Order: sequence, then C-alpha cells, then structure tokens
Amino acid sequence: MSARTEPASLRVEIPRDPTVAAEVAALVNRVYAVAEEGLWREGATRTTPPEVAGMVRQGEIVVARLDGRIVGCVRVQALDERVGEFGMLATDPAHRGHGIGRRLVGFAERLSRERGLTAMRLELLVPTGRPHPGKQELHAWYTRLGYRVTRNGAIHEQYPELAALLAVPCDYVIYHKDLDRA
Repeated sequence: MSARTEPASLRVEIPRDPTVAAEVAALVNRVYAVAEEGLWREGATRTTPPEVAGMVRQGEIVVARLDGRIVGCVRVQALDERVGEFGMLATDPAHRGHGIGRRLVGFAERLSRERGLTAMRLELLVPTGRPHPGKQELHAWYTRLGYRVTRNGAIHEQYPELAALLAVPCDYVIYHKDLDRA
C-alpha cells in the first residue's frame, strides 16, 4: 500500500454496540498521549470507556474498521440546528498515511449534511507559550481540508475541569467549514 491509498477493506460506520467503547477509548487515549505529549499532567487521559459508551448510545461515535479491527474513530455531534462538530479524531499510528483520517472527516461532514447542518466546527488544543509540531501539522491539514480559524478561546474559561489537568498553559482554536460550499 502506498501513502494516501485507502485500504480496500476499510469500512466506516456508526457502531450501535457500546461494547466498542473500551477499544475506542484506548485508541483515543493512546493516540492523544503521543499527539499531545507534554501538554497534560502525568496520568491524564482524554476519555474513558463509560464516556465513550454514552457517545455510542447517542450515535455520536464513528469508527473506521480494517479487516474488522478498529483503526480510527471520530466523534460527531450537532451543536445546534445549523452547526455540527467533530472531535476525538484518532487514527491508529500503524495505519497513518492511508487516508483514514480524511475518510473519517468526510464521513462526519456527510453525516452532518444529511442531518440538515450547514457548517462544521472543530476545536484544537494548542499550547500558548510555544509552537507544538503536532498541532502545527494538524493546523495545516485542517486548512487543506477547507477549515478556517474563526477564533481562539481560553481553555480555563470554557473548560475549567480540563485546564486543571494541563501541564502547560493552553488555549483552543476553533475552526469552521461551510458545508454548503464543500
């Protein structure tokens, strides 16, 4: 398989069985531990199996399966009657570079359009004191996908419970994409 070639047996779906929660939570936590290394205090996790199980029951989790194994996931939700949001995007590092993340984002956008939403949003955690290479790469990737920065927010104001878990000062950047033009 060459870079940017999607595996033929890749399936993207909304799981209905909350027993996938432990596998999805483990993937998210494993990926984010590397992607956000140095941003969180020791022992902090991005999510938990019970939290993910609730998202599965709400129909908010999308998974990518390769030969039956979960190799990627994303959370998709409606923020209001117009705007959808995706987050917790994670792809197994062993399967990066094959379009799985792009396919998950595309699925999230199509799903939101089908639900009558006209815009998509995402938030990216970024350290305030120094550039973070992984966050710079994500910014470039989201921009290539058509997302534009609309504003920055102070993490401690919007998410005080998360701010207490951070090892360094961080903000979050909000991106939007107009789904009508996508």
